[in-house]
Order: sequence, then C-alpha cells, then structure tokens
Amino acid sequence: MAAIAHTNAIAETGLRGRMLNAIQRLQENRARRAVYKQTVRELNALTTRDLNDLGISRSMITRLAHEAAWGVK
Repeated sequence: MAAIAHTNAIAETGLRGRMLNAIQRLQENRARRAVYKQTVRELNALTTRDLNDLGISRSMITRLAHEAAWGVK
C-alpha cells in the first residue's frame, strides 16, 4: 500500500523492544483507519450515477475502503 510506509522490524528485545513494536503497530493501524474512513467518506459523497460510471454499487463501498486500507486478502 502506497499510503503507509512499511518500516523494518525493530531488532531490540525486552520490554523496550516490545513497547516500540506496539507503538509502531498502533501508528500503522491509525493510518489505516484514516485511509478507510477517508475512502468511505469520498465514495459516499459521489452520486449513484457517478458510482455506476465507475462500476461501483453502494453496497461495495465498505469492501473497497477495506481493500484500500488493508489490501486484498
């Protein structure tokens, strides 16, 4: 995903390393939630006609936003 840069895993061990990893995961999740919310907001703002032109139905918006934030599973 281009919006969120993946960093190398922190090589430290012990409590400090675990804390740094937890903080990093929290920051990544916050960024992903922001991408999800923005995508939903922007797609919901489009008219049904605009969505149809893009080949998107309203029922697809949350799935597309999830894919934008977390990728395709």
